[in-house]
Amino acid sequence: MRFMMIVKHAENQGFPPKELMDVIAKQAEEETKAGRMIGSGGLLPTAQGARVRLSGGKVTVTDGPFAEAKEVIGGFAQFEYRSREEAIESAVQFMELHKKYWPGWEGETEVRQMFDGPDCRPESVATHATSKSGRA
Repeated sequence: MRFMMIVKHAENQGFPPKELMDVIAKQAEEETKAGRMIGSGGLLPTAQGARVRLSGGKVTVTDGPFAEAKEVIGGFAQFEYRSREEAIESAVQFMELHKKYWPGWEGETEVRQMFDGPDCRPESVATHATSKSGRA
């Protein structure tokens, strides 16, 4: 099962400490060698970006920074795991690294399964969502 980890945080928290980045690089190397990490990357501040929006039949482009953004995506990683639980445990370990090496940092890692393979056919996703919500 493939999962996307999306790291979100406030825009102006600065760049991560070198010690944290070194530990993350080592972890990424181990995960890649084990065949679990498919890809990853960090994102520059929104001042370097642009938004392309389709609304009301019109496409508009807005250059960053985006003052209205309460949180931004700071990075992402794609993994291959046996289960949702294994993916969540990996995200917990990743956040523990932030807690240890970047005291005071606040953010979250969103764990999302990717459309890939038989578990992600539209009928499987709808059945899973219905069973998780308790609604028929």
